[in-house]
Amino acid sequence: MSFLKPDKLEQSGKKIFAPSRESHPSVFLLLILPFGIMSGYLTVTMAYLLSSAGVSTEKVAGLIAISYIPHTWKFLWAPIADTTLSRKTWYLLSVVISAAGIFITGALPATSASMPLLTAVVLSSNLAVTFLAMSVESLMAYSTPEGEKGRAGGWFQAGNLGGSGLGGGAGLWIAGHASASWMAGAALGVVSLMCCLGLIFIREPQATNSSGGALRDMVNVAKDLWNLARSRLGYLGLLICFLPIGSGAASNLWSSIAGDWRASADIVAAVNGGMSGLVAAAGCMIGGYACDRMDRKMAYGLYGILMALCAVGMAAAPRTPAMYICFVVLYAFITGLTYAGFSAVVLEAIGRGAAATKYSLFASLSNMPIAYMTVVCGWSHTRWGSGPMLLTEAAIGVAGLMVFLGLAMISKRKAGLSVPETI
Repeated sequence: MSFLKPDKLEQSGKKIFAPSRESHPSVFLLLILPFGIMSGYLTVTMAYLLSSAGVSTEKVAGLIAISYIPHTWKFLWAPIADTTLSRKTWYLLSVVISAAGIFITGALPATSASMPLLTAVVLSSNLAVTFLAMSVESLMAYSTPEGEKGRAGGWFQAGNLGGSGLGGGAGLWIAGHASASWMAGAALGVVSLMCCLGLIFIREPQATNSSGGALRDMVNVAKDLWNLARSRLGYLGLLICFLPIGSGAASNLWSSIAGDWRASADIVAAVNGGMSGLVAAAGCMIGGYACDRMDRKMAYGLYGILMALCAVGMAAAPRTPAMYICFVVLYAFITGLTYAGFSAVVLEAIGRGAAATKYSLFASLSNMPIAYMTVVCGWSHTRWGSGPMLLTEAAIGVAGLMVFLGLAMISKRKAGLSVPETI
């Protein structure tokens, strides 16, 4: 298997960041929590409140898809995070703005009339949270040894999905029981701000002096990206992130379609909140450790197959609250596996250098299938119902995996590899 050569960016003598002392990967769980909280609050709490107010599933899916726009294109501004302020400074700035965005989202009325303003807030706050993610991803790239990238990715994604469960479950519970709707967003905003305490337990990578200025910095970032894209490991990693393999998009609509299984608000809050968050976090841990013991791209593909099988099973099962609980929890566990697999693949491919830019490129590509599959799921549910929606997601996921396997074998032959190699 071909691997990336040492990053040219790290050898250029410009303003780079030397590897920091290793930190326990659990710190990444805490630091990335606000990212997950924002996602969960939108996809569970706001989705349920909007659906209850009569907003169609298709419109809710559209709002959720819009929230992915900054995450899809964040690689365009990722070089700013790599070449300007420190990682910790970017984290502090972005977590403040993100917390404010969560609060404002919860303070706005959950009605059709509020959709334009809600869309603007969701879009801007998700733009801010991309810088939070970049800072954590860069710190993780510099603090993780080669043999523990799957483990680090598992903790990182456990925080992402656990935060999503917290933002969704706790958010919906507070919104349903508090005297004012804004209290849910306010509480989750405070929790997000408290995650800054995680910065105490990780060192900022030590910067070296830069003599080339901002233009030279950007040139070296571009060279680092080129070195990544032209390696077989790099472009196969980019490909597997872009394809709809294990996207987990259906989970964005669990709240909106819960009525098809006669699931109550309390069930939706419990299952899509704390329960799914804990189960997904467990999936992240298991998936991350497994990725350190087998080919990481193969593990990612295997997790995608499990997700497709889960969707097919849910489509065939009876429409009862018990089946809703069973399959949503199982889907959450498999989502944890896929997210850990994604982070393991990315950390293996990017090395160090312009870590925020390179990780953002992978993350941007991986958010594209989540966004377009959310739209596809919402569209298919509106026209055909829940069962066909789940079958559509499963079929597209399997098709994406087949495309990857075919292109991986073609690239293997073109590379002239004479010995057996995992894809």
